[in-house]
Amino acid sequence: MSVARDILAGLDLAPARAAEPFHLAVGRIGITVHAPTSLRAELVSYFADVLTDVLTDVPGGIVVDLLPGQALTAEPAWTDWLREGGKSGRKDAICDLDDGRLVRKVRSGVTFLQAPGVAVAFGPLGDNVSTVINFINTQILSACLREGWQLCHAAAVTGQGRTLAISGLSGGGKSTSMLRMMDIDGTAFVSNDRVLVKGGAPAQAQGIPKQPRINPGTILGNPRLHGLIAPERRAELLAMPADALWSLEEKHDLIVSEIYGSGRVQYAAPLTDFWVLNWQRDAAGPTRVTEVTLDDRPDLLAAIMKSPGPFYQRPDGSFEPNGAAPVPGPYLEALRGVRVSEVSGRVDFDVLAAEGRRIFDG
Repeated sequence: MSVARDILAGLDLAPARAAEPFHLAVGRIGITVHAPTSLRAELVSYFADVLTDVLTDVPGGIVVDLLPGQALTAEPAWTDWLREGGKSGRKDAICDLDDGRLVRKVRSGVTFLQAPGVAVAFGPLGDNVSTVINFINTQILSACLREGWQLCHAAAVTGQGRTLAISGLSGGGKSTSMLRMMDIDGTAFVSNDRVLVKGGAPAQAQGIPKQPRINPGTILGNPRLHGLIAPERRAELLAMPADALWSLEEKHDLIVSEIYGSGRVQYAAPLTDFWVLNWQRDAAGPTRVTEVTLDDRPDLLAAIMKSPGPFYQRPDGSFEPNGAAPVPGPYLEALRGVRVSEVSGRVDFDVLAAEGRRIFDG
């Protein structure tokens, strides 16, 4: 298989490089994005919270090129990327090169070329803008991981000098819980689904500029969000059985500044509290928030840890191996000094919101 530089030579960077680039600054990470006019305006609007004119205060070595409509000159031998957590279905495929990696989204056909100093997306990008956004965010995640941060499958909110991260099994209610915390005065959004943590005094949390994508159950349970669904569709959803509504996957985009107002986003903050949702809708007992020690609860730590996925390039330029699992040790060290609690019993977001107020008002 041709090396990454040969593949790059077969792509036409001119359409992306002809437009004025835009720059993102997230924590200590700076990124320059080259996108043709057809994509640029939408991406600039989406990343408005982290746009910067020049990368003077952060390293600006990451460059992303977006090439709509282009394709490989020859198809490589693809290998399915093994999904974590027992998830089924083909999502990503990879082809490892001598000096890089190709990644393809199986459903859409969007393809990515990564190598040291190279991050290129091509294919039907205009029809898959959310995939492009995710790719840009993977570059932020990878840069932080190379600096020693740990990736958590979590949402997070900050306020009054405290930051609460919330993990749980997929569909366990972490986004709904996070947005209930956003109803508390003085709180700010940190992240919806990916939180980076780093140990210290205090520990630190770093979010990524990915707006929440939420299911109808989250919207119907919060009057502030009702406008995200048309009244006719809302009536249909309200008529569904509760179990069907809970499990329904129908994503809606929530732009934090539009719903909660300006100044309600803060991607970096000291991390003080971490909840792991281990509750059940049919549980008989009341909702409880109980402080735990993660060293004694590997089951809860498993809900926190998140594989960096096929895009992660290590400091030496090598990629995350297919099927690799996160290692507990670095997470335990990063979360030393953070108050970790298990949320058990029945699902009750009102009780959880009251517990959150004790954190942010206390």
